[in-house]
Amino acid sequence: MLQIAVFSDVHGNLPALDAVLEDIKKRGIEQKFCLGDLVDFAPWGNEVIGKIRDLNIPCLMGNHDERIAFDIPVVPLSKHSEEETNARFIAINHSRKNITEENKKFLSALPFHLKLNYKIGKRHWNIQLVHSSLSSNDTYLYETENDEVFVDMLKESQSDIVVMGHTHLSFKKSFENKKWVVNCGSVGRSKEENRLASYLILNLHREEIIPEIVQISYPLEQVVHGIEESEIPDYYAAFLRNKTVSVI
Repeated sequence: MLQIAVFSDVHGNLPALDAVLEDIKKRGIEQKFCLGDLVDFAPWGNEVIGKIRDLNIPCLMGNHDERIAFDIPVVPLSKHSEEETNARFIAINHSRKNITEENKKFLSALPFHLKLNYKIGKRHWNIQLVHSSLSSNDTYLYETENDEVFVDMLKESQSDIVVMGHTHLSFKKSFENKKWVVNCGSVGRSKEENRLASYLILNLHREEIIPEIVQISYPLEQVVHGIEESEIPDYYAAFLRNKTVSVI
């Protein structure tokens, strides 16, 4: 058996990333991949990028990485409230101002997709890594999506499993012929009720792939205080505490 760890959506949350990497290390898993969105919403964007670079962890370009790397304008999203829209503009502008030029260059060179092939015994397992979908890094695909969408992704990518992030909500869906579509959730800005840092372990066996979603705690209050002491809106501190806050 071979184990692979996949995580996504760190969003500048260095304490959460450290907790996830430490958990992966304790399990003895050496193969690690990141699906992108290293920046925005917590104040350690440069430190997160630095850690990914120093550890040589293969990483995709998330939509937030792309926006900061290429200074793409922020467009309001209909799904966001007025207070979240205001907070989002301020938080992203904070990244524009504070992410170093060297790190922006690093983000600009990240790949859009990664296709992996591992051989276990006589079996080749094809693993497709995306940030959100095959055609976009800004498409929201939830567990409730029509199964045909996921089956088409498996067929188009000619893979046994497609792994994504982006929505900050983890799920596993199995299909015929032992195929899977999995969302690994978010390390640094989970939208799940427990707000735990989430990542994925892929257990590759000779006859099957068994995906395991892992959720762990991290020093959340440290992150909350870090946000409150920065220019990032307190909206995101309250979000991590799973509360609401007014944004001035």
